Amino acid sequence: MENKTLLAIALSMFVLIGFQFLVAKQQPPVQPAKPGATAPAPKKEEAAKTAAPAAVEVPPQTAPAEEKEIRVENSLFSAVLSSRGGTVKFWELKKYKDQKGKDVVLLPKTGPLPALGIGADTTFDLSRANFTVVGNDLTLDGSNKSGTIVFEYAKDGVSVRRTYTFYADTYSFDLADQVSGMPSYWITLGSDFGAFEKEAGYAHLGPALLKGTSLEELKPKKLTEPKTFKDDLKWIAQEDKYFCSAIVPAAIGEVLEARAWLYEGSPVIAFQGKPGENKFHIYAGPKENDRLEKLGFGLQYIIDFGFFSIIARPLFWILKFFYASIGNYGWSIILLTIVVRTPFIPLLNKGQRSMRKLQELQPKMNEIKEKYKKDPQKMQAEMMELYKKYKVNPMGGCLPMLVQIPFFFALYKVLLVSIELRGAPWLLWITDLSAPDTLFGHLAGFSLGGPLPYLMGITMLIQQKMTPTSADPKQAKMMMLMPIVFTFMFLNFASGLVLYWLVNNLLSIIQQFFVNKKLAKQSA
Repeated sequence: MENKTLLAIALSMFVLIGFQFLVAKQQPPVQPAKPGATAPAPKKEEAAKTAAPAAVEVPPQTAPAEEKEIRVENSLFSAVLSSRGGTVKFWELKKYKDQKGKDVVLLPKTGPLPALGIGADTTFDLSRANFTVVGNDLTLDGSNKSGTIVFEYAKDGVSVRRTYTFYADTYSFDLADQVSGMPSYWITLGSDFGAFEKEAGYAHLGPALLKGTSLEELKPKKLTEPKTFKDDLKWIAQEDKYFCSAIVPAAIGEVLEARAWLYEGSPVIAFQGKPGENKFHIYAGPKENDRLEKLGFGLQYIIDFGFFSIIARPLFWILKFFYASIGNYGWSIILLTIVVRTPFIPLLNKGQRSMRKLQELQPKMNEIKEKYKKDPQKMQAEMMELYKKYKVNPMGGCLPMLVQIPFFFALYKVLLVSIELRGAPWLLWITDLSAPDTLFGHLAGFSLGGPLPYLMGITMLIQQKMTPTSADPKQAKMMMLMPIVFTFMFLNFASGLVLYWLVNNLLSIIQQFFVNKKLAKQSA
């Protein structure tokens, strides 16, 4: 039984790859808006607001024959708005770079459906209509902290006034649509807005929304049929691993439903509201936890820390605390690994002593197995008597590992999804803790990795050699393959994750050395 248990525990570590795809997500609590954010309207005001407010009529005008572009810029982004649908045409971030050192572009071109397109139904018929423009290019800074651009449309009894309000030093802006003459009102993030990294990897890529306290991440492959959500809708978004765009209703009950589907092959998500006045907060930028929390819209929950988020979020705060003190995420990861492991030292010591006792009892256990090999029930009873006589817990070596698993996966998710590690250097050749160590380059398209994953594999092998085991020789040989398998797996893992595992292995080796030394003295 103990051999099978050890084998099962070893194999369970392969959950590292598929864990986030196999478990339900932690449902995040929704926090109230922070000071400075637009708070939800009181109930009386809500009732008045939803009672079909009169839209401001836009007089018929001659729309420009050619598209007109309006440029908006602050310290964080550069954007281009278009008179074609009063939509967003281009969005570039100034503080984040791609692999070529150029600014990250969250909206490189207009896809099948323009960003923030609107219409009477899900064809978004006004998203390519010509609007007139009131306002000029905006440059927002310390002396010019906000600015407004207005787009107007009036034709065949339909009138729309779109008011964009931008601010300095923020990735968010406000959007107010006043519409009349339409049976319903739809607004969408469009086809391409918000996602920079088109390869999802182990993170979600596509539409997402927050309904009540439930984060819904929608996989594009499963949107062959539209998915509709109603009641208590907080926001909709398009996301990749590190970036997103989002539409947040300015008041509770502002929208009727959210819908996600494939539009000309591209995943899209949209809100349906009522004709009249519809106000929203729009965000397009990095998934920085602190920045999103300050907005007060509940957008920080788009950062998916996984099933163990109740553990992951405190670990993330500790990581940020260390970084604020020493200014390097590599050393912060090392300190965090030590902090996470320290409380388990007594439990790990006990587990290692238990494994050593099991190893010493191995000859007696083999005698019982041979003697009662044709009577499994008697064999089990004799084994239990042996454990009782020598005061050994057969699960003692496994329990510490099981207790640590939630903390391991929580820290794994923190290091996987935190944009703070993107482009963060450690030392020497490790210049990006979110990217694999590729110092040795590639051979025939296969990554040869770098020193970090190989050092991790070596420490794993040393740890295995030092750890007592009661496994039979065949199982022991199979277990020896694990360092090789894990080394190849880690060749493509983020350097921050490999660094965590390497440091954890080194701490295990140091602890095992002292435990073995103490047990040797006791046996002498």
